[in-house]
Amino acid sequence: MQIPHFPEANHPLVKSLFHHSDHELLTLFQQHPEAGKFFTAMFCRYSPIVYTLIRHSARSPVQADYLFALTWKHVYHELAGLDLNQQINENLTLQNWLINMTAYCINEIELPPTEAIHYSLKATSPPLWCYVEQALEQLPPVLRLMVLMAQTFHWSETRIAAYLQAEGESIAPHEVANFLQEGYRMLEDKLPTDIRAIYLGDNILPAASQ
Repeated sequence: MQIPHFPEANHPLVKSLFHHSDHELLTLFQQHPEAGKFFTAMFCRYSPIVYTLIRHSARSPVQADYLFALTWKHVYHELAGLDLNQQINENLTLQNWLINMTAYCINEIELPPTEAIHYSLKATSPPLWCYVEQALEQLPPVLRLMVLMAQTFHWSETRIAAYLQAEGESIAPHEVANFLQEGYRMLEDKLPTDIRAIYLGDNILPAASQ
């Protein structure tokens, strides 16, 4: 299995952060939760090490990619509370911590069989997945459900309407399309501006860079 290449590493917003130390990137990430580029820069810096550790433990390339993404999701949620200055372990570095987190995920995450995995690393890089999930959580429940049914399960508007009607929501099939468009618009709006620039090609003002 080859170590995947991530095009976001070449984006100007990410490249502009390469001179920062791990400690600086972590601090910026924790101080600016509204920005996504700091996590993306850490991801680009350490994805080869994490992927190398994972690929030796997974049974198939599909499982390796999925475990890799799940590991970075776990890392994303844990980074907010990470303190590299804690007195308990004076030798704690971001690299050591990431290696420990990767080992934890390899041992603790139960992977589904290859045929049950529908995740594509090429289609959705782990940082984008993390921030899309975060944005999804901010949508109104019914809109979030519609977006998931359309995008994850590929349900038709008629099927979505039928499901919602069975759940007590009086929504006609022709209304589902309008709700989905609103859901997609809100989802994109809730993504960090720099994540939209890095992954969706949005143009942002230079002032938005840190």
